Amino acid sequence: MAAALPALVLGAGLLVAAWRWLRGAARPGRGGSMRGKTVIITGANSGLGRAAAAELLRMRARVIMGCRDRARAERAAREIRAEVGERADGGGELVVRELDLASLRSVRAFCHRVLQEESRLDVLINNAGIFQCPYMKTEDGFEMQFGVNHLGHFLLTNLLLGLLKNSAPSRIVVVSSKLYKYGEINFEDLNSEISYNKSFCYSRSKLANILFARELARRLEGTGVTVNSLHPGIVRTNLGRHVNIPLLAKPLFNLVSWAFFKTPLEGAQTSIYLASSPDVEGVSGKYFGDCKEEELLPKAMDDLVARKLWDISEVMVGLLK
Repeated sequence: MAAALPALVLGAGLLVAAWRWLRGAARPGRGGSMRGKTVIITGANSGLGRAAAAELLRMRARVIMGCRDRARAERAAREIRAEVGERADGGGELVVRELDLASLRSVRAFCHRVLQEESRLDVLINNAGIFQCPYMKTEDGFEMQFGVNHLGHFLLTNLLLGLLKNSAPSRIVVVSSKLYKYGEINFEDLNSEISYNKSFCYSRSKLANILFARELARRLEGTGVTVNSLHPGIVRTNLGRHVNIPLLAKPLFNLVSWAFFKTPLEGAQTSIYLASSPDVEGVSGKYFGDCKEEELLPKAMDDLVARKLWDISEVMVGLLK
């Protein structure tokens, strides 16, 4: 039976590959053109962020890539420009800016530059993330997953809110994960000083993303700025670089991921949809998967927890003393 498993997986993989070839990469209806619109994408040099940057550039948006590693980001930008091709009419632009979400100082410097240089901001896509890393802390002493996935984006969004409001109608897109279901907001140990489990802490940071989006949507009612969160599905990216897979199991894992995981472009479709589609114009405070609204567990709709998390996050990032 064990010997037959690889053959079964391979057979299933071939069937999935054939199905994908027949249907092509999923690309739901979009707004067609993002000409004249400015979009910021965090973590845009690889994976979902890179795929979203390429598609939005193709739709003629001005895309600002907020990335920690500037050299890798510049290389990705060159590759994207080559893929998309130069526009004869000059539509679309790709800009690289340094942004390290593990450093509140870097977040503030990035936002300061954006506010100095950009006259408008139509879409903010909070995409960057770190997944199941060993215990480590950010520059400011926060547990890395909570610090990058939640607190860094929390500060970034708040510092850019004024520009988003002035550019309304505008959109904020928050990339979460279905793994939020396994997380809990423990206010007694948000920084994991008492105990640390890398899987639980990732899930907690993704639950925090959804609660943040929900509370922010409530606070932005009537401003013309919408906020929605999403899960991209299981995607083949380098997000899992901290996950240890036994050497002998890697060929089988690679085969399974190729057969059953989404490509970065497929995984990015919901982000692109929420950033550009007229179908979600005015829609706010919702949670999406595969470009459709989905239900959340009660713990992700707890407004009291969302408000308390907001208040504590304001203090942690220095917005309030």
